[in-house]
Amino acid sequence: MTVIRKEDVISSVADGLQYISYYHPLDFVQALEKAYNKEQNKAAKDAMAQILINSRMSAEGRRPICQDTGIVTCFAKVGMDVKWDSDLTLQEMIDEGVRQAYTFEGNPLRASVVADPAGKRINTRDNAPAVVHTELVAGDKLELMLAAKGGGSENKTKMVMLNPSDDVAEWVEKTIPLLGAGWCPPGMLGIGIGGTAEKAAVLAKESLMESIDIHELQSRGAQNSEEEMRLDIYDRVNKLGIGAQGLGGVTTVLDVKIKTAPTHAASKPVCLIPNCAATRHIHFTLDGSGAADLQPPKLEDWPEVTWEVGDDVRRVNLDTVTKEDVQDWKMGETVLLSGKILTGRDAAHKRISEMLANGEGLPEGVDFNNRFIYYVGPVDAVGDEAVGPAGPTTSTRMDKFTDMMLGEMGLTGMIGKAERGAETIESIKDHRAVYLMAVGGAAYLVAKAIKKARVVAFEDLGMEAIYEFDVEDMPVTVAVDSLGNNAHQKGPDTWKVKIAEME
Repeated sequence: MTVIRKEDVISSVADGLQYISYYHPLDFVQALEKAYNKEQNKAAKDAMAQILINSRMSAEGRRPICQDTGIVTCFAKVGMDVKWDSDLTLQEMIDEGVRQAYTFEGNPLRASVVADPAGKRINTRDNAPAVVHTELVAGDKLELMLAAKGGGSENKTKMVMLNPSDDVAEWVEKTIPLLGAGWCPPGMLGIGIGGTAEKAAVLAKESLMESIDIHELQSRGAQNSEEEMRLDIYDRVNKLGIGAQGLGGVTTVLDVKIKTAPTHAASKPVCLIPNCAATRHIHFTLDGSGAADLQPPKLEDWPEVTWEVGDDVRRVNLDTVTKEDVQDWKMGETVLLSGKILTGRDAAHKRISEMLANGEGLPEGVDFNNRFIYYVGPVDAVGDEAVGPAGPTTSTRMDKFTDMMLGEMGLTGMIGKAERGAETIESIKDHRAVYLMAVGGAAYLVAKAIKKARVVAFEDLGMEAIYEFDVEDMPVTVAVDSLGNNAHQKGPDTWKVKIAEME
């Protein structure tokens, strides 16, 4: 008889979540390296180089790959012959493992989970609870599959109830361009087909726990309809030319995963969930002999990739730059930022908006006039770090506040990831401001450019507080210049045509 101890579940979950916070799965690293070597668009290739360099740095430093250390999803397959030595439920054991992982002093992970989601949205401070899917299976073992899913990619989930005769691949091809770049391509697509609406979503999420093997599938050929669809969707999506970070290029997805279930004769539920460049998951089995034994990968398995900014880079002192200076910055240009920037995300923007509406002044030390804001929620620092991993969050969520920030607050520029909406681009153009893009999925690399950090307002918001960063040579790309030229439109449009011409 197999007896699973509470302590083994808790410590295995905690160790597993720490492990995936800084170790990419090697199949992802190898697939990204292939895409990097194949990429022809310099901007996309540079972005992938930063992601690969960041991945190796995170593995070496054992610090998070991405500042968004995710919401935990766990698929638990429980053998029907398992016996428990525990006074906690399986959910409670997993949640305790999450708490221990995310509050570990040696590598604290960002607490991103909020309770009362339709109300006050109060941060739980320990990233619990996890989302747990439990299945009873034959046998006497406990299999756990853990993932830490970032909000930027999770928010791009799409669901549809197709007619039975509709083409799933055609729907995916039409849907992917609508996602924008907030899911941080290149990544994976998980697709669930069949069952009922909620079953399709679970199938899609579970499919993302599988390893990347599209190249092997291409070599041997499809052997069933699901594999045929995987290859079809993989080709269709990469021909869209969206590319790494949405800048245009030959690789948008590294793999497509599909899981199906029988469904009603009148239905075809489909769910599409993208995985970002911070793909993080781990699988292990507990058999009663103790906690999971998680062996670290070999660092020599990471590729030796270098990234150089080039001779034409623009170096900018943020403490002296003026609104007139940024008029010369051109879309696609690489800029190295040095000096002071303020940070702010959703909650901070909402509070600023409420303070203005109530006639209140901004807190002391918060002055956005002629300054740049960085959309980021960093990980807590450890040791001699100024701040923990601090990559950009999806800028689109701040679009509804942008006109207020540029007009009433006097911002000169914004730094984030992914595209901006049409109205926001018009506002940037009207205010002769700029929008700069940092690479999503390169959070530890970006953090190395941050030399000092301090909270200046809204400390109660946790990772969503307003910080002031002192940065040195922080690399960014001009995504929208003061004339409204937009890299996230021009890049994919150009590369979609180029890819078609290559055939």
